[in-house]
Amino acid sequence: MPDSQTSGGLLRRAFRPVADLLVSPAVFDFWVSRFNRLWSWQRPLARVIARHQPGPGAVTLVLRRNRHCPRPQPGQHINLTVEIDGRRLTRCYSPHSLEDGRMTISVKAVEDGRVSRHLCERVRVGDVLELGTAFGQMNTSKEPHGRWLMLAAGSGITPLYSLIQALAERGMPPRLDLVHWAQRRSDLWFEQELRELAAVHPGLHVHHVTTREQVTDDTIAHGRLDAALLQQLVGDVSGRPVMACGPAGFIQTAQALLDPVAASFQAEAFTPPVFTEAADGEVDVTLARRGLTLRLPRGQTLLAALEAAGIRPDSGCRMGICNSCACGKRSGLTHDVHTGQTESEPVPALRLCINRAGSDLVLDL
Repeated sequence: MPDSQTSGGLLRRAFRPVADLLVSPAVFDFWVSRFNRLWSWQRPLARVIARHQPGPGAVTLVLRRNRHCPRPQPGQHINLTVEIDGRRLTRCYSPHSLEDGRMTISVKAVEDGRVSRHLCERVRVGDVLELGTAFGQMNTSKEPHGRWLMLAAGSGITPLYSLIQALAERGMPPRLDLVHWAQRRSDLWFEQELRELAAVHPGLHVHHVTTREQVTDDTIAHGRLDAALLQQLVGDVSGRPVMACGPAGFIQTAQALLDPVAASFQAEAFTPPVFTEAADGEVDVTLARRGLTLRLPRGQTLLAALEAAGIRPDSGCRMGICNSCACGKRSGLTHDVHTGQTESEPVPALRLCINRAGSDLVLDL
């Protein structure tokens, strides 16, 4: 006989199509939230149960998830939605310390970053946040071996810290070098935690680097990412699997240095890519479902240009990973600002956040 938990799950799945016809999820959520704000029909929600500061202008939030929340894998990102001045805004963050129905995110407030500043300045213990799906392809092999290299800049340390914790649980590679750059020592998140992990795992070597503050500490280097500094800190980098996370300019530098010699190169940027060529002029972008045609600049991503014109497509990570902003393209020429590739054929899922117009377009929006 099946156990009661399994039977209950089967009954819920069988009953849900009928219940969906009889109960409005929004109405259900409204009333059950009066008893417990984490209860919902199917929305993934999480309550803030603790908060502290990992560094200046930043916050670490410990979240307790409800049963609808996905459990991200180490290194993945998750969309987080908040309501600010009557508008729902979504951004993505990389959780770390995943355990017992909890997960932790660390957020750096950025200038003009409405969501990051809201999380850092206004969210308090007891507040409930809405979560989305987990996504991201940065991961480690099941049986780590060989010599690895991880590079992080600023808050790009969060997915790599999560991956290192997972590796610590199942066995570190024989050699793993982590290099973390930050403007100042106070911005070196998880410095103490990483040093403690390195003390337990001889194969883990942690290198901290500041770019603006000269630190009188022999364990903290100074400088920006280049071949000479990498040679000084970690020695020969050829033949290693490399993982990198940071701003777009940092990732572009890392890729130029390491992609030709690395065994593999995985990277994620948390800021929009830097355009390598000018794109002047404007094009007509037709939003077919709205019956609307807009004159938009070619030199911006389609998401940024649409938002500047007052159109608010769904969006999330804003870096081409989560696909929240993807829509169909019926015709026209587009340029992927990450890869530089040009696409002239219709596509079912054009990511607006990393594509700009190369000609007049027709989009399924």
